[in-house]
Amino acid sequence: MTQTRLFRTFRLICLLAATSAVALPAVPAAAQTTSAQKNTSRSTVRKSASRSTVRKATTARTTAASAARTRRARLARAKAAAAAQATREAQEPRFKLDETGALVPDLRAAAAIIYNPENGKVLWEENSNAQRSIASITKVMTALVFLETNPDVNREVTIVRSDVFQASTTHIRAGYNLTVDNLLHLMLIASDNAAARALARVSSYGTERFIERMSEKAKELGLESTSYADPSGLLAANVSSAYDMARLITIAAGDERISSIMQTPYYSFNVGRRTIQVHSTNQLVMKGDVDVLGGKTGFISKAGYCLATLLRLPQGGPQVAVVVLGARSNAGRFWETRHLFNWLSTKANDVFGTTDAGATPAAAVN
Repeated sequence: MTQTRLFRTFRLICLLAATSAVALPAVPAAAQTTSAQKNTSRSTVRKSASRSTVRKATTARTTAASAARTRRARLARAKAAAAAQATREAQEPRFKLDETGALVPDLRAAAAIIYNPENGKVLWEENSNAQRSIASITKVMTALVFLETNPDVNREVTIVRSDVFQASTTHIRAGYNLTVDNLLHLMLIASDNAAARALARVSSYGTERFIERMSEKAKELGLESTSYADPSGLLAANVSSAYDMARLITIAAGDERISSIMQTPYYSFNVGRRTIQVHSTNQLVMKGDVDVLGGKTGFISKAGYCLATLLRLPQGGPQVAVVVLGARSNAGRFWETRHLFNWLSTKANDVFGTTDAGATPAAAVN
């Protein structure tokens, strides 16, 4: 009896153990499924967050780029409007009464002069003896000094890195082979700074001595307010006065090699397979309604907009040098020159003892 009870007890224990062994794995499986679901959910959340971050970053970049474009467009419109306003103002001549009660030009630029090269008389001036930076009008002296040794204009010159380094305005590159004639045209028509440097470098003086010679030449010509620090005009230390520049442009225009280039509106030449085309920076030459015998533009921020010209009055009249320094805008220097030229044209009979009948004022530049 006792054995029977023990056997039943043992069998029950075994049955319970077997049941537990079968049921236990079901609990970890359910837990594993829940864990996987949780991991999947977390991964989905992370991916969703990542996509959201990317979308936000992309939207932010797009918004920033759009805002930058809007700012640039707004600034461009403002700049264009200011330039248009400045041009409209410059187009209108201004006059004032001098100490004698005569009606004379009311200058917007910093300094200007009308000079009679025939007798050296100043016909009108304002601040004409004030020493100022002259920018690329410097290149007039560069041409004079280079040509005073009668160089071979067909000589070929290889452009080097120092010629073009920070040259600002240039149409050439290191390694180009150009003739001296090409360089002279680039310098005086397109105001090419690298061309001016190359000419000084290959001159019989070499660059440093060439610059010294420029200042020496100024003294020889009696240009008391004039000195030079580089051959291109990029340095603000190139200084002169409206009076000196009126005399210099008269002298330079007397050299056919220089004047013929200064009167050229367009110029092109080939460098290997490439064609380089330039046009004059002088709008009076480009327009062609004023008889320009010689002229050179100039601009750096220190100098403002400058223009030195030798002009002939209408109907084959006398020559006059008109120089404007420190104008407020590119268009302003040409309008100031035209206003001075037109004013003098109406006074030609009094000033030169010639009639101004039929004289045609310089036309507008659109």
